Amino acid sequence: MAAASSSDSEGDRAESSEASSKWLDAHYDPMANIHTFSACLVLADLHGDGEYKLAVGDLGPSGRQPCLKVLKGPTVLAESALPALPAAAAAFLMGQHEPRTPALALASGPCVYVYKNLRPYFKFSLPQLPPNPLEQDLWNQAKEDQIDHLTLKEMLEGIREKAEVPLSVQSLRFLQLELSEMEAFVNQHKSKPIKRQAVITTMTTLKKNMADEDAMSCLVLGTENKELLVLDPEAFTILAKDAVTSLCFGRYGREDNTLIVTTRGGGLIIKILKRTAVFAEGAGEVGPPPAQAMKLNVPRKTRLYVDQTLREREAGTAMHRTFQTDLYLLRLRAARAYVRALESSLNPVSATAREPLKLHAVVQGLGPTFKLTLHLQNTSTARPILGLLVCFLYNEVLYALPRAFFKVPLLVPGLNYPLETFVESLSDKGISDIIKVGHPLVLLGKDNETECGQGPQVAARSGWVSTQWRPPSLPVPFDTALVACH
Repeated sequence: MAAASSSDSEGDRAESSEASSKWLDAHYDPMANIHTFSACLVLADLHGDGEYKLAVGDLGPSGRQPCLKVLKGPTVLAESALPALPAAAAAFLMGQHEPRTPALALASGPCVYVYKNLRPYFKFSLPQLPPNPLEQDLWNQAKEDQIDHLTLKEMLEGIREKAEVPLSVQSLRFLQLELSEMEAFVNQHKSKPIKRQAVITTMTTLKKNMADEDAMSCLVLGTENKELLVLDPEAFTILAKDAVTSLCFGRYGREDNTLIVTTRGGGLIIKILKRTAVFAEGAGEVGPPPAQAMKLNVPRKTRLYVDQTLREREAGTAMHRTFQTDLYLLRLRAARAYVRALESSLNPVSATAREPLKLHAVVQGLGPTFKLTLHLQNTSTARPILGLLVCFLYNEVLYALPRAFFKVPLLVPGLNYPLETFVESLSDKGISDIIKVGHPLVLLGKDNETECGQGPQVAARSGWVSTQWRPPSLPVPFDTALVACH
């Protein structure tokens, strides 16, 4: 009983501690296998969807290769191997084009690896540094067999202890070898040039032109040889290079707040703090901002607003019924108009799926001769239309066409095919009539007269496409009703 009561009390204390904590335990995984430090962690909206991901430069302990990991919640979205240990990670915008998704930069050794959409995009390498002249001379002597590997070892150890310029990686690796391995190493590397490469130790971002949150940023690199490099975010060229050796702040001349900077190359930089500069404390008061306590100047409710509110409250049901009635009437009128268009063949698109055609006409000219252009389009997704014949049915007393019957070429889906002909108005009294265009269906009348149908009802049953158009600027009224079927 005592053990049970003790466990209950411990559980109650844990629950009370969790309730009083300011943090919520969202996820805990002691076996996540992530080994890194603060400089290699970055949170960024890498896909531009408003959901931030976690980018990690994993050190890869226990003999594993270092890698870049991108996590969404507890899940690893992407993983890319790195040739060296990561030093820092940063997210930055490279340009102003849409979509505004940031790129991910990871510093590793002498290189910066830039990823766009979680894919390798660019690799920037630091420029090589000039080698130590004494070290270069020693390796030249070893190349000419003027000194042996033991002498080379003693001379390089003396340079490493006293020289200001560090040794190259080749010399440092040579000094770490055992005596039995040094001679073979010298014979293998004595003909190779001496290279000294800087290493990136830290990295951050700096706004390029504007201080906005979504403005372009430059990468700022700190190297092992005490240099600061500012990279252009688009061309990845070095915009500025500086090595600061000393700083001093105080009164200089008649100015109280002056910053003195000296560089390794012997440069002198003097910056004077503006007298109008205002510095705000970084740690503000806990709680809502002061602006939240200010009362808004809300205008008073007018008499008209109050009356309208009371009316809507009392007659809300009747107003809703009136709205529904008007909506049903609008739908009914639209359906009736659609039926009338189908029955009178005034629809420019085929009403049946058997003949997916779209047809409209353009009339050009001031008369009495007009140019009539028919635009045919196959609206199907994959089926072409072949063997379509077009004929014109018109009043020969009012109009004359040089060609009233011709064959339409193959209609490829999605393309627009213009068919042109000329129409001459024969009436000088301003009388107009309808010209029908369609595919010949049957032979009617005397003398085997070719007809395009028997009226609007036949056109509707056969799936004809028709439209009607009247040019507003013509001196002679001219209507066209265009019909097509197959």
